[in-house]
Amino acid sequence: MKTYKNLYEEICSINNLANAWRKARKGKTKKEYVIEFEKNTRENLLELREELINQSYKPRPLVTFILRDPKTRKISKSDFRDRIAHHALYNIIDLIFERIFIYDSCANRIGKGNLFAIKRLEFFKRRITNNLKSEAFCLKADIKHYFQEVDHNILIQSIKRRISDEKIIKLIELILINGQEKEEIGMPLGNLTSQFFANIYLNELDYFVKHKLKAKYYIRYIDDFIILHNSKEQLIE
Repeated sequence: MKTYKNLYEEICSINNLANAWRKARKGKTKKEYVIEFEKNTRENLLELREELINQSYKPRPLVTFILRDPKTRKISKSDFRDRIAHHALYNIIDLIFERIFIYDSCANRIGKGNLFAIKRLEFFKRRITNNLKSEAFCLKADIKHYFQEVDHNILIQSIKRRISDEKIIKLIELILINGQEKEEIGMPLGNLTSQFFANIYLNELDYFVKHKLKAKYYIRYIDDFIILHNSKEQLIE
């Protein structure tokens, strides 16, 4: 398996940081924190770049609030400059992992949101039931307290299989530990990076289900997944 190194300079490039800033501000241009940052956009981006290059960058404290939609979730929001750093990292390493994700991993990927997942499920449903003419069964499951329980060491080892640039690994570790109550456990729900890392972490599950269990009709949406099968007993097992 190919590994990538010497990518850190690309993350720190002013062009990449400017691109990351544009993505981070999208839909938020009237927010006070964006307006404040953009009073000196160039200077602030250059300062962030210098910190990343020198590896003196430290994420600022998270702002946490409770969201009920209708499930109660604790959302942790990063400082705007940290969100720029997240986008800068994501811009460079996303494609590396996108190549190895299965087709039916449906969340936080371009063109693969809710609508894609619904259409894919409908397609699978018709395939396995011969256009709704025969019986089939569905196993629906999720991973309890997923974001709170992600093991940093396991995640980092998964990332290292593709990225051997130690500076990038250290940046990822900084992002992961920011604001976490348990040591080396959990990711803040709300970060772009958390959504991305969630897919890397559960890519292991995808490969297990597809290649070990040979489940043909499987869809995952972050920590929720569905397997369709003709045999109820097989799904229970």
